[in-house]
Amino acid sequence: MSSLPQPSAEALEQSHRLTALLQSEILAAGGWIPFSRFMELALYAPGLGYYSGGARKFGPAGDFITAPELTPLFGQALASQVEQVMKASAMQMIEVGAGTGLLAADLLLELERRGSLPLRYGILELSAELRERQFDTLAQRAPHLAARVEWLHALPESFSGAVVANEVLDVMPVHLLVSTADGLLERGVVLAERIKGEGEVLCWGDSPAQGAVLEAALALDLPVPEEGEYLTEINLAGQAWMASWADRLERGAMLLIDYGYPRAEYYLPSRSSGTLLCYYRHQAHADPFLWPGLNDITEFVDFTSMAEAAFDAGLEVLGYTSQAQFLFNCGILDCLARRGPEGSADYVRAARAVQRLTTPQEMGELFKVLAVGRGIETALIGFARGDRLHTL
Repeated sequence: MSSLPQPSAEALEQSHRLTALLQSEILAAGGWIPFSRFMELALYAPGLGYYSGGARKFGPAGDFITAPELTPLFGQALASQVEQVMKASAMQMIEVGAGTGLLAADLLLELERRGSLPLRYGILELSAELRERQFDTLAQRAPHLAARVEWLHALPESFSGAVVANEVLDVMPVHLLVSTADGLLERGVVLAERIKGEGEVLCWGDSPAQGAVLEAALALDLPVPEEGEYLTEINLAGQAWMASWADRLERGAMLLIDYGYPRAEYYLPSRSSGTLLCYYRHQAHADPFLWPGLNDITEFVDFTSMAEAAFDAGLEVLGYTSQAQFLFNCGILDCLARRGPEGSADYVRAARAVQRLTTPQEMGELFKVLAVGRGIETALIGFARGDRLHTL
């Protein structure tokens, strides 16, 4: 990993503290923990994890850029779908994992322009540092609307309206499965002695798959290589989270935007190394044990499993398509046209951002949009036209 920029001394000290916590956890568990537990602590351990430790994550100075960071046109187009859902259910919405708060600001401003402001805009955010950034963003970009926003610390007991989750499912802790000719294993984390020097290091260790992990793996009918291994992920936390909304969503729809595949593409024999990736300063790498707490750890979403979990719990699947088709259906080109003369610098910058959001070689095909809900009688506009290719 010599090509990656070196963290500061302060960041390394935080990572060392998290590593010590992980080592204690492994020892307390008898020498092995599932990767899902490692990922949970690496991302969310209070005060130390990637999303709770205070490091800048989004934008050019962070580790990755999300769609709202590229252009406000993303939120403006999404607002047309949110407006339709709210008018068919209740004039309120929740955004899960609101990042820097840019999407919240863009949605509120566009919904105000449309005359469809939500009575309440809830933000479900676990990171105290990100809650502060979201508050500051809203105070700067939409100060007259900030009073409508409230921060939530848990899912509501009941809710009607629109729910938006942009790049949320991909950072839920996953179990790693290893399919071999000799059976199914779960890949976890163990400690090993350093080759040189004192102390122990984090490294991979396999254990026979069992319980809910084994049951889920058997249901997938994973490829079994004649030689070697087939590595993949199962997002049981994501499935449970999807199902939990069935007890809460009285009327409305959830819009889930993320990168991923339907099951038929996710578990292809050729995808034998899984989809797990780490991001540090806009560079992708494959070592989650490098500087724990300083890297984002993410995986692609199996959208079929997410849809099934919601459906089995009692919600309806309302739509599934590529991000490009969804944004076109929601009028992103109309939003672009409002930016002014086509030759202006602002228009050109916006057009380039739209291209990145919608071209297949960029985010247009890699990202998908899934809608699930209850009590919505009309077809959702984001899925209404032009898509015969994307099925769950």
